[in-house]
Amino acid sequence: MGRVNKSFPIDRKEKEVLQRKFGKRLAEVRQRKKITQEGLSFETGVDRTYISYIERGERNPSLFMAWRLAKALKVGINELVNF
Repeated sequence: MGRVNKSFPIDRKEKEVLQRKFGKRLAEVRQRKKITQEGLSFETGVDRTYISYIERGERNPSLFMAWRLAKALKVGINELVNF
């Protein structure tokens, strides 16, 4: 369980593109809700710089973190990954 299938390698470029798309979508939803990065940071309990890293596509948040972000923004997690 949890083993990586070596015949299906991770495409780093594709991963980076997905991280940037998620970050852009997060920023769009956050701004639409009129919440600052600092406000979202407070609601999720993570540092504001981490929110900034995610929005710039420099971090790959876990599924649990994506759920926390969605909950703090009062949206379904599907809204954050609908890009």
